[in-house]
Amino acid sequence: MCGIVGFTSERTAAAPILLEGLSKLEYRGYDSAGIAVRDGEKEPRVVKAKGRLKLLSEKTDGGAAVAGSTGIGHTRWATHGEPSETNAHPHMTTDANVIGVHNGIIENYVELRDKMIRKGYSFYSDTDTEVAIKTVDYYYKKYGVGPIDALAKTMVRMRGSYALAVMFKDYPGEIYVARKESPMIIGVKDGETYVASDVPAILKYTRNVIYIDNLEMARLTPGQAEFYNLDGDIVEKEAVEIKWDAQAAEKGGFEHFMMKEIHEQPKAIADTLASVLRDEDADKIHIDFSELGLSEEDIRSFSQIIFLGCGSAYHVGIAAQYVMEDLARIPVRVELGSEFRYRNVPLDSKGLAIVISQSGETADSLAALRAAKESGMKTLGIVNVLGSTIAREADNVFYTLAGPEIAVATTKAYSTQLIAAYLLAIEFARIRGTITEERYHKLLTELKTIPDKIQRILEDRERIQWFASKYSNAKDVFYIGRGLDYAICLEGSLKMKEISYIHSEAYAAGELKHGTISLIEDGTLVIGVLTQNDLYEKTISNMVEVKSRGAYLMGLTAYGHYEIEDTVDFNVYIPKTDEHFATSLAIVPLQLLGYYISVARGLDVDKPRNLAKSVTVE
Repeated sequence: MCGIVGFTSERTAAAPILLEGLSKLEYRGYDSAGIAVRDGEKEPRVVKAKGRLKLLSEKTDGGAAVAGSTGIGHTRWATHGEPSETNAHPHMTTDANVIGVHNGIIENYVELRDKMIRKGYSFYSDTDTEVAIKTVDYYYKKYGVGPIDALAKTMVRMRGSYALAVMFKDYPGEIYVARKESPMIIGVKDGETYVASDVPAILKYTRNVIYIDNLEMARLTPGQAEFYNLDGDIVEKEAVEIKWDAQAAEKGGFEHFMMKEIHEQPKAIADTLASVLRDEDADKIHIDFSELGLSEEDIRSFSQIIFLGCGSAYHVGIAAQYVMEDLARIPVRVELGSEFRYRNVPLDSKGLAIVISQSGETADSLAALRAAKESGMKTLGIVNVLGSTIAREADNVFYTLAGPEIAVATTKAYSTQLIAAYLLAIEFARIRGTITEERYHKLLTELKTIPDKIQRILEDRERIQWFASKYSNAKDVFYIGRGLDYAICLEGSLKMKEISYIHSEAYAAGELKHGTISLIEDGTLVIGVLTQNDLYEKTISNMVEVKSRGAYLMGLTAYGHYEIEDTVDFNVYIPKTDEHFATSLAIVPLQLLGYYISVARGLDVDKPRNLAKSVTVE
């Protein structure tokens, strides 16, 4: 959600680097921004702006008007206090002794605020961040300790999730950071040190990053970083090399990141497949899961699987449930991470919990992972970010290779997560003996055709663009399907509502008659997804039901089902594939539809209102 950037050097101006780094974190969602820069012994210069980052850049002349080689910056997504310049970060004490920025939520901030008021502090903002900064100042002054000890004393008294970057008046040229749950990385190169809440912010400057673990702190000086645990003991850390480069986060000629990322799906899927598929010869493709850490003995012994995720990741779980149960014949449940963490669920310690998260930092999914581990279940993370918290805490990890995803609405990360789920289902089925060797190789051969088939869909996008312009003023859209098609509808509906702001809902088609059909009126757009042959006629019947009540029908099915044109008003065809993999193809036209409708409505496609890319708070 919020974004943090920090930089310290002996010579290089900090402000332009802070602004550049913050611009790479805009995709996370924000409503205000600010920087604080120190020039030697002088007090920090603080500049804030409500709204887009360009306003902050204009106020500082692109950073040129703010002198100093050490600084911190922040993009804020409001949780405590309305979006305003006053509530924007950085926050500081009255005497400028401590100044800092913060991601996350301090759950007991009211209690801490009341305590600080009793100790003589006053507050100018409505934020929990100001409370955290003044609590650090209190312990720093009360005990006469150094910054690390002051941070540690504050951390043991704060509840919630947070990442802090702080500067102290007595320590010019230095930045101190602390982390609990919320992500934070450090980069060191050529006498300069960087800190950020996500890789793109500093990738322009270094590919080697160090991840701060939970309940750890760090002291950053020009060209150096020292890490500490809560006891104040030094912790040795290893750097991780980021494989993708800064150009991967640029638009590459597309009008929006979302469209660029829709077009990157064939490559992202091919790369993810290539990471685990091995070709001995054309007839003997096989899956190599040796790096996942799951043994064949493990796979044979699992009594059940639980998929855990939020938003689009949850929709991946819904699709995976159908595929895994059908191929591997193992009981599967799908749970929302945000609900699972608060339910007292009876769990089988012989089961496997699979946690899906693009960022690997999703707070609710991370909490669900920990709950599953406490029950004794083995855990597997499907994540896109190397070294992220879920990747580190899960027993095993399947890295998708989507590369950086900048647009808030996920596309290629979702698609690579689907591929990971298919691969798991196929390998589980082989090892558990529920499919033949011949079918195993046939399924893998078909999987390898998915990237080219998506490319064919993208080449026909103009028809969807035309249809989107016709229905850009829709007030309600309903997506209906059965079986796997229902899973496709869930994600298609989410794409529509999150970037076009049109109310849309997905329903299992058979449920329409149990109440929802009362919402259908003249002109209501209903999108039917029909990729499952056994359910095709039943879904057609449901579409006829809504058409008789005035609905305008769009049908999405595979080539060959041309009779659908007798029923629908507009049709979209996708290449034929094994029905287990239809989600990967059918979702692409629905992504394009949401995108083109958003563009037609003149909306900010990449940064939809009220949303954030990485949801690191509850």
